[in-house]
Amino acid sequence: MLKGRRKLSEEDLSSRGTINVYSSNSANNGIVGKTEANADYTITQECPNYIVFGDHTRSMNIATSDFSVMDNVKVLIPHNHSLNFILFLCAVWKKNIPNLGYSRHWSIAKECKFLLPTKENKIDFDFIEEFIAELEERSVAELEERSVAELEAWLRAAGFEDYNLTEEEQTAIKEIEKLEYHEFNLEKLFGKSTRGKRLKSADRITGTLPFVTAGETNEGISAFIGNRVTIFPANTTTIDMFGSAKYRNYEYGADDHIAVVHTQELEEDVAIFVTSAIHKSSHNGQFDYGKNFYAKDADELNILLPTKGIVPDYSKMATIISAVKKLVIKDVAEYANKKIRVAQQVIAK
Repeated sequence: MLKGRRKLSEEDLSSRGTINVYSSNSANNGIVGKTEANADYTITQECPNYIVFGDHTRSMNIATSDFSVMDNVKVLIPHNHSLNFILFLCAVWKKNIPNLGYSRHWSIAKECKFLLPTKENKIDFDFIEEFIAELEERSVAELEERSVAELEAWLRAAGFEDYNLTEEEQTAIKEIEKLEYHEFNLEKLFGKSTRGKRLKSADRITGTLPFVTAGETNEGISAFIGNRVTIFPANTTTIDMFGSAKYRNYEYGADDHIAVVHTQELEEDVAIFVTSAIHKSSHNGQFDYGKNFYAKDADELNILLPTKGIVPDYSKMATIISAVKKLVIKDVAEYANKKIRVAQQVIAK
């Protein structure tokens, strides 16, 4: 264990810093921030890594670049600098250190005994290397398998075979700015909106029906109830007291701060497009706690929709939303693949 080095404080941290600073914090691999000061511990060919032990948390982090530390941290130089061995060592060592809460652990940790694989009464470094390498390969394989399964699930849920845009979808996205839009009144398109009915929290019975209230958290679903309330059909749009519109592809109940727009006769993708048009018109800060949005406001609301002649071009709306869904799935799939590539690169180092 290295001794006698300075300990930094929070005042030494800087957003302009480039040197990692470790603390006993177990989050973010122990890195609490960066400093502009010179590093107190440097990486060299003779010492390519260190173990940073958090006295209060038993955290063990591996430093592979120059760094400094805050208080309640012990810095160790491993005799064997293989990252695979250090990973194995830290896992086994920490498992045998009793958790004393926020008390200091170093006095126990330094005396702690634990088991390591041996061969002919010596530490079997080859086995440890192979074991960790196998775990890493298995981890990447599982990541790939999960990524493929999730992609298939997303495509299946959206009704797609793949996320490649059709020629029609490509054209729709490319020419979206050239579309002709006209203004339409919600009531004339979908009839009168319906206001939900108040159901106090204390009166709600636990059940399976989503109950929609005002707010963004959990898409506005505040509870799942078993009360006998008006059940609104799937494929409709809700607008809360703040003018925030959300598409619902499931049956639900709603309280009196919710207006329901009856878009259920539309195709799903068209209803989603209409919901976004409603949100763009109703959620501009004109409604708040002082002035709530109600069903009568929905009936008076005008929205912009792409048209074919003088009527809404529902076919074009469906094509645009279908393309957007595929593009979102493609972005998520590419992000997942990027995670896999990063994992492979880390393992290869």
